[in-house]
Amino acid sequence: MDRFLQTINDFDTINAEDPHQETVLGEKVPKELLYSQRMTAMLEDFEPNASEHLRLAARSQHIKRWSIPRDSFPMDRKGYLQWRTNLKEFHGELAGSVMAQNGYSQDDIDKVDDLLNKRALKTDLEAQTLEDVACLVFLKYYFDDFLTQHDDEKLVSILQKTWKKMSEKGRQAAMHLDLSPTAAGLVQKALV
Repeated sequence: MDRFLQTINDFDTINAEDPHQETVLGEKVPKELLYSQRMTAMLEDFEPNASEHLRLAARSQHIKRWSIPRDSFPMDRKGYLQWRTNLKEFHGELAGSVMAQNGYSQDDIDKVDDLLNKRALKTDLEAQTLEDVACLVFLKYYFDDFLTQHDDEKLVSILQKTWKKMSEKGRQAAMHLDLSPTAAGLVQKALV
């Protein structure tokens, strides 16, 4: 097995340990394993010629995320941002460790780490592509769960923030997602 496939396999092995499960087609699947597979599939659809670095970053975006629970930080905006920053650093370090075990150079590891930490979001096309893919996965697979947790005003705000993070290509792709009628209506409301 080549180093790329071995690294993807190692990422999946780690994510398969997620104690949190989602039910898909009647089967229980580890939550972060499913997320990483959705990220890969969305990237393949959105940017079929993605570099190896970008494919590795997409697959490891939430690697072992459950090990830093949200409630380990204050439950306010500042705490949320601290949690997200710690997660990105953790994901970059863990992905880098797995990559190093599989023979990747420090330059390769640094590039994936930069992508995971979104260090050049508006100037690095690959970082923007990763952000677009994450937003598309959120909208396609996870936004409907938010519908039951927040009022319309909060949902519109979430959508507007998501939209601002996306490139024009990402926004166009989002407009073609098969969303639930409620989600599609909120998207339209957010874009007015």
